[in-house]
Amino acid sequence: MNTLRNKVQLIGHVGNAPEILTLESGKKLAKFSIATNESYKNAKGEKITDTQWHNVIAWGKTAELIENYVPKGKEVGVEGKLTSRSYEDKDGIKRYVTEVVCNELLLLGK
Repeated sequence: MNTLRNKVQLIGHVGNAPEILTLESGKKLAKFSIATNESYKNAKGEKITDTQWHNVIAWGKTAELIENYVPKGKEVGVEGKLTSRSYEDKDGIKRYVTEVVCNELLLLGK
């Protein structure tokens, strides 16, 4: 059961072209967001679509795969874990970010 404690699986579409960074060590980092959609009918019978955005990061070989095969709009499956971090923005305000650290990527769609 320990492997289930912090596990996330999402299927969605990539929002923007992934940002690829190459660190001084040569290791690659990919940053991108994906949109997941959930549809339901409200009390009036109207179809409502709720879109949620998720920040995703990936390291190493997974980042290289993303760099080469994942454009904006591509449907992907992501598996990983949730992490939270904080930082100070340029105005000195503390900001908080929750990200999915991707360790497996599945290319879907066309």
